[in-house]
Amino acid sequence: MSTNAIISLILAYFGVLILISYFTGKEDSNEVFFKAKKQSPWYVVAFGMIGASLSGVTFISVPGLVDGDQFSYMQGVFGFFVGYLIVLLVLLPLYYKLNVTSIYQYLEHRFGKVSYKTGAFFFLLSRVTGASFRLYLVALAMQYIVFESLGVPFWLTVVISILLIWIYTKRGGIKTIVWTDTLQTLAMLTSVVVAIILIANKLEWSVTEILDKDFFKSKSKILFFDDVNAKAYFWKYFIGGIFIAIAMTGLDQDMMQKNLTCKNKKEAQKNMFSMSVLLVIVNFVFLSLGALLFIYAEKFGVEIPVVDGRIRNDLLFPEIAMNQNLGTGLATTFIIGLIAAAYSSADSALTSLTTSFSIDFLNIEKKETALQKPLRKKVHIGVSLVLIIVVIIFNSLEGSVVSNLFKFATFTYGPLLGLFAFGILTKRVIKDQYAWVIGLAAILITYGLTSLPESVIGLYKFHWEVLPINGLITMIGLFLISKKPTISID
Repeated sequence: MSTNAIISLILAYFGVLILISYFTGKEDSNEVFFKAKKQSPWYVVAFGMIGASLSGVTFISVPGLVDGDQFSYMQGVFGFFVGYLIVLLVLLPLYYKLNVTSIYQYLEHRFGKVSYKTGAFFFLLSRVTGASFRLYLVALAMQYIVFESLGVPFWLTVVISILLIWIYTKRGGIKTIVWTDTLQTLAMLTSVVVAIILIANKLEWSVTEILDKDFFKSKSKILFFDDVNAKAYFWKYFIGGIFIAIAMTGLDQDMMQKNLTCKNKKEAQKNMFSMSVLLVIVNFVFLSLGALLFIYAEKFGVEIPVVDGRIRNDLLFPEIAMNQNLGTGLATTFIIGLIAAAYSSADSALTSLTTSFSIDFLNIEKKETALQKPLRKKVHIGVSLVLIIVVIIFNSLEGSVVSNLFKFATFTYGPLLGLFAFGILTKRVIKDQYAWVIGLAAILITYGLTSLPESVIGLYKFHWEVLPINGLITMIGLFLISKKPTISID
């Protein structure tokens, strides 16, 4: 596919997003930007949240995991499902009962202002990093496919990407995101299905035969119980997946803000359950695509791309889609899917970060009405600039992006997990002024545990179980600065 054709696709896609923004952003108010007036249909939110949950990490990096880890990632996905059920049954009712705009307002209700600000800070840190990781990955792929040949530097690719997001989210905010996420999910899933069909045809397999092929089975082992020290050990992935889902969805303003745009608790719960079931299926499809990509590469001698001297499994999908003569159909749907993957998470992250900073740190709801909208717009611009800077910094990191993302999340979401769990599971009152100290200490202690040498921990490899360990350490710390309540806590 020519460079001009790719650029035309990008422009056409953004034209559609801006058109959606025009219709959803006619009422430029904070009530629409932050809450969509609680009028979002639950089924639209559910479908759109699939794309936001998957993002560029799943679209590009999860297929790349198959080479070394086979389908072990599904063990974590099964954990996600259980975690989503906990969010559905415990956290959603809590948020609707308190009628919060930012979910971290619960921490002020339960503990006090310092705990509230501590939770919001860890969200900002986590979401800025997570969104930047995701956007970095897709920007890297776009750079590899088209912008490098045009002489466009990577930093400018990032600036253009975030500028386009800012344009179509600046008015409608979360109301726009709910509808653009639906389009982006459809584009992403269409791309994957088309890729599977065309690659299977090239391998002379029918789609129904794929699961029966010995070559496919050799790359698709799911359950790993044999080595407790290995990072792919089932219980590490599964238990870690439960807490990843609770923390990165249920305790994440980005994901919960969409749920809170539903009309009521019951509809939000229907949305969450539908999304959790579909995500199990969709992740299996993505891993199946990954297996097919590596089988195709082995059979036809396709070399895994090397960038800056590093082998990048993340880029095998774009390499095969764009450079292996599988037809313009695959190339076209891949480009659209790639763009969708980039912006299905980055746009909602930009909106949720704007919401959290405005509500949690600037107390925008308590300011004069005339000052609220201009202030929100300034924050929106500021957050955009922060994302640009962080993505460019991440360009110097090594290792799989998906591994880096979840590794970092296990540290930054741990204090959030501990604060919420302690608040929900106990009635004890903490010394609120020390909440930030406990959160920081938990991260440092957890990092120290995971950095212990082999002479101490042997061959054991930490994985997603770091998150519940971090949360437990936070809870222990909170217990040490707490006492029994003198009055009943609601």
